[in-house]
Amino acid sequence: MPGDVLSTWKQTLAKGLRALEQQHQRRTLAVVQGIDFCSNDYLGLAEHPALREAVVRAVENSARVGGTASRLLSGQTDGWRRLEEEFAQFAGTEAALFFSSGYAANVGLLSSLVGPDDVVYSDILNHASLIDGMRLSGARKVIYPHLDLSALENSLRQDDGAPWRRVIVSESVFSMNGDVAPLKEMAALAEQFGAAMIVDEAHATGVYGKGGCGLAAETGILPHVLATIHTCGKALASAGAFVCGPAVMKDHLINHARTFIFSTALPPYFAEQISAALNLAIGMDMERQTLLKRADALNTALRRAGFDTGGSASQIVPVILGSNEDTVQAAEQLQREEFAVRAIRPPTVPLGRARLRLSLTARIAEEDLARLVKVLVAWREAKAPRLTTRYA
Repeated sequence: MPGDVLSTWKQTLAKGLRALEQQHQRRTLAVVQGIDFCSNDYLGLAEHPALREAVVRAVENSARVGGTASRLLSGQTDGWRRLEEEFAQFAGTEAALFFSSGYAANVGLLSSLVGPDDVVYSDILNHASLIDGMRLSGARKVIYPHLDLSALENSLRQDDGAPWRRVIVSESVFSMNGDVAPLKEMAALAEQFGAAMIVDEAHATGVYGKGGCGLAAETGILPHVLATIHTCGKALASAGAFVCGPAVMKDHLINHARTFIFSTALPPYFAEQISAALNLAIGMDMERQTLLKRADALNTALRRAGFDTGGSASQIVPVILGSNEDTVQAAEQLQREEFAVRAIRPPTVPLGRARLRLSLTARIAEEDLARLVKVLVAWREAKAPRLTTRYA
């Protein structure tokens, strides 16, 4: 009997995977080969010799190389305390609390900060971690169309005068579209209707703002923001994330955020790695300028060639091809030409909006960008009898 039960389970799982395969939606793990357009290492710090040296020194000087327990038990160190103070100053907030991942930060923040008596206004393209945090919170959710401030304003107006608390939640740079939220206008709506804001800076940290401090600080909206989330696994070439905001919110999270309370601390030396990465990133204004200049050039070249890059205005440039099949084949063609590009398909993106997500880093040369466009144009011409494109 036990064997029959397990066999049934395995057959069901295999059937589900075959269905994904038929829809060109089955995901696989693969080692990246070639010029990397999958990486979020926007400043190239993951291979920076100074960061490598800092990590080696931190390991050598650390009393232990394990976290040993949650920070509420034995995982707290002076290094984590100093790092959180340093990061709060960087982010322009009163306090900061470190979580072991960006996903844990968003889920822990939202699930503990808002509840059934609150309402959250969320962009439809917000990251899965924000969505899951809202679901766990039990708060009422109002999902507005992507970057549609008229719809957001109408929803806020409908709730005007109601007793519940209101929170607007948005990414600053959207991870799949590469477009940028109009934070100033959103802050004006927040002020008008008595709402707070939560801004996920995952793809802005290190890339935008003075020293890479993000778009909330750069646009001057921090007085309206309850919390910003800054991840360390992208431009800072490390791991984890900070929730930044008032000191009282940090204390609240320490006491209520389950993803913080029940997670083992990262090893003490890792605080030194993040600190070193942060200090390197603060001084990389030239790399930031180069990155955004090249991203703009690539976006322009793709649009001129007739490809749909959505509303990209950042270092993330999507090439929206529509069908899963075409997107997979385009990615395979680029891979044959030694470009590391992956096909992004539903449910990560909406149905009919499959795409190549080109994530630029400061290490990618201009000539490689030009060659990538040529390869895509050649691929499209070979598919011309059945492939249609929309000029953006």
